[in-house]
Amino acid sequence: MKNYVSASVLSADMLELKNEIKKLEQSNIDMLHFDVMDGIFVDNITFGLPVLRQVRAATDMTLDVHLMITDPLKYIDNFADFGADIISFHIESESDTMSVIKAIKAKRIKASIAIRPATPAESVYEFLPFVDMILVMTVEPGFGGQSFIPETLDKVRAVRERIRELGLEVDVEVDGGINSDTAAAVRAAGANVLVSGSFLFGAQDMAAASESLRKDISC
Repeated sequence: MKNYVSASVLSADMLELKNEIKKLEQSNIDMLHFDVMDGIFVDNITFGLPVLRQVRAATDMTLDVHLMITDPLKYIDNFADFGADIISFHIESESDTMSVIKAIKAKRIKASIAIRPATPAESVYEFLPFVDMILVMTVEPGFGGQSFIPETLDKVRAVRERIRELGLEVDVEVDGGINSDTAAAVRAAGANVLVSGSFLFGAQDMAAASESLRKDISC
């Protein structure tokens, strides 16, 4: 499968967000990863619908929206209408998983299930035929700049292997501590969508940093 890089806006300079987005476009980055946190599901609050609307108006990039919120089903229509191209929601949330998938698909955008580091890979297996992507968190969700958790590689491998067994075309995304040192390991494990924040936004050459993450290998 093709490899993609999704830049986490959580690490961007929010006062210069429009310029930061232009830098992403010029660096041939595939997606903009938009983390939504409600202060309940995770111990942090980030940005919501008004910011997403402004981001959508500023770019044609794929908007990869990650909902770290307690009741994602309540907000699917709004996030889709405000510009999301992909919506990831957590299987650990209070919403019924299949109901959220159906709500996302009804908006004709891509559906993705996210899982925390402690959540078993098997929890998503029954839903694989109905989604476009699985997001395996490689750090605890809630804050940027954390160190990669090596044990999550086993989960990436397990999800990718199950996808192969079922003969499906489902992307596997990883988020957390992704840089030039960890990228090769997650790609080898089967991830083909790599979310990176501080590594990309802190790089002197963002395009080169992105390319170090997006090397075509067989998944």
